[in-house]
Amino acid sequence: MTLPISPAVGREVLRASLQVSADALYRRRASEIPEGYIDEYVRLNWLEWRGGGLRLTTTGENICRQISVGMQRP
Repeated sequence: MTLPISPAVGREVLRASLQVSADALYRRRASEIPEGYIDEYVRLNWLEWRGGGLRLTTTGENICRQISVGMQRP
């Protein structure tokens, strides 16, 4: 399923919500990730299926780091 918004806006929405989605995965609560986001994260290579579970890719980890550094700036 794709997001019902434009690709450029959709990518920014996904980027902004990646950390929250990653936290849900770590807590084994993937059901809390909005519908369609997982497919888009995989398509963007931010998440990958490994051993029957989802995990952040290196790209996804880097995006989460960028977001957290951006949040720490005044």
